[in-house]
Amino acid sequence: MIISASRRTDIPAFYAEWFVRRVREGYCEVQNPMNPKQVTKVSLLPEDVDVVVFWTRSPRSMLSRLSELDGRGLRYYFQFTLCDYGAPIDGKNPSVATAVDAFKRLTSHTGADRVIWRYDPIVFSKATGVDFHLRNFEAIADSLKGFTKRCVVSIWDNYRKLARRLETLDSHGIHFRQPQREELDRLIPRLAQICAANGMEIVSCAEKVDLVSYGVKRGKCVDDDLIRRIFEIEVCPRKDGAQRPACGCVQSRDIGVYNSCLFGCMYCYATTCFRTAAANHRRHDPDSPTLMPLVLQ
Repeated sequence: MIISASRRTDIPAFYAEWFVRRVREGYCEVQNPMNPKQVTKVSLLPEDVDVVVFWTRSPRSMLSRLSELDGRGLRYYFQFTLCDYGAPIDGKNPSVATAVDAFKRLTSHTGADRVIWRYDPIVFSKATGVDFHLRNFEAIADSLKGFTKRCVVSIWDNYRKLARRLETLDSHGIHFRQPQREELDRLIPRLAQICAANGMEIVSCAEKVDLVSYGVKRGKCVDDDLIRRIFEIEVCPRKDGAQRPACGCVQSRDIGVYNSCLFGCMYCYATTCFRTAAANHRRHDPDSPTLMPLVLQ
């Protein structure tokens, strides 16, 4: 079993202590977001867990706890998002200097194979056009040279449920839009070249737009091939049917909760209400078997 921790929230940033306590107890409980009455007990015992995939923008709270996870025999790798869009798009994220420092400290512990840089999603707007992304991406890639071997990219998808939130960006002169073909023609091949120059492969994540012709392979964030190469174990190669059709990830068990991340990224599909996320975070009990108190309907 592969544990995803988590597509739904940033466990390393905000709930690291809870995760480690659940590992000590050997299990956690997860409420089905579509059916709140369904609560599943998920083993976190090393003999039951093949790999943990962490998703984060700030692993600093997890860094001091990694040695304990190692000692308990847990295998893991990190998907580390670093875009540096700044306010108001993702203004509550750590500064790029802070994030790069944490990235390097994390890689010093795990090795470069086990920390994957996500420049994801690529957002197009008046403030974040092709020239912005070329400068921004190259600066980050240069700073991470030698500290990662893979970069994941995707183009922003327009989720209907985010429409009202995105309207608030209009007052800042920012309007998210889909890119033109000529913009992709300028941008994506150059991103691939920058990655190659910095010793990174570049892959896409759940991307409906065909980027293969630009030199970007279709990727798998929960990746059986990567797991085989890094950890020398075999996991089930079956595609995760719970994910989007374009997603290549293999099956995993997500232990997170939607609407519980505090980073406030305007494009985030996992947090539909920042106020609810803050309230949920206040309700969190690190001793509880569930990340959030159960809400039964």
